[in-house]
Amino acid sequence: MLSRRDFIKTAVFGAGFLALNCSALGNILSKDIKKITILHTNDTHSHIEPFPNNDPKYPGLGGAARRAALIKKIRAEEKNVLLFDAGDVYQGSPYFNFYGGEIEFKLMSEIKYDAMTLGNHEFDNGLDGIASKLQFLNFPIISSNYDFNNTILNGKFLEYKVFNVDDVKIGVFGLTVDPKGLIDPEKYKGAVFHNPYEKAAYYSYFLKNEMKCDIIICLSHLGFDSDGNKACDINLAKQSKNIDLIIGGHTHTFLDKPCIFKNSDEKDVMVVQVGWAGIKLGKVDFFVIKETNFKYANFNSIKIDKKVC
Repeated sequence: MLSRRDFIKTAVFGAGFLALNCSALGNILSKDIKKITILHTNDTHSHIEPFPNNDPKYPGLGGAARRAALIKKIRAEEKNVLLFDAGDVYQGSPYFNFYGGEIEFKLMSEIKYDAMTLGNHEFDNGLDGIASKLQFLNFPIISSNYDFNNTILNGKFLEYKVFNVDDVKIGVFGLTVDPKGLIDPEKYKGAVFHNPYEKAAYYSYFLKNEMKCDIIICLSHLGFDSDGNKACDINLAKQSKNIDLIIGGHTHTFLDKPCIFKNSDEKDVMVVQVGWAGIKLGKVDFFVIKETNFKYANFNSIKIDKKVC
């Protein structure tokens, strides 16, 4: 159980602010508070090594070894930690060109990710290219709006997953961007794309009402915003019910603070994303009181440089 002192400190001085009167705060602090830490990445794009020190934009930032060291440190400090990725693990350095995704999946397995969703670049070597590399993955890929039943990937992915952490149930589903005009049709031949808003509505309802989840997370490779009619995280948040957190990707958007949107029931949905190339790690701390269905979340974007090791 989280100490009340730590909760007050985080709620008042963290990235967010808990607006409660003294009576409400006292009622909360009389209950058992569970802290769940969600770590996340997106669009790492095969950047295994840090950027060189003379890089004009990201000098010395990133690197899988540093990310692993930071995650290990957080796990040592926090009791309940889950680690997710929002897609586009593939493509962006010679590591992918030569090994085709093997190195990326091996490293993520070594770091002990809990789940990821598919990005569009996971299709760069076709469905066979994905299938041949799954042997190097020891955690699930969650894909909720693509149907792979008539492909070599039939039965290889999960549509959702429920994690039970310290008696808190966390339901997770994953959405991937429309492949039309983005992915070579031959690269996803046989796979069927489904409307992400409809699938989000279905799985978030199912996870909330049938699986009785306390926290519902969408791993989204739709993009933070959209210029056209394609689905995006902002519109997903506004149209949604039941989703608490959208971990985004695809648009390489650096969010140093969470974006909070009201859903169709006027409840808060947090949208986060940490750019690309693995130069930042996202950290969302949920504070949950199951008896009262109370949830508060605090977000931090951590720069990955030599200081984290």
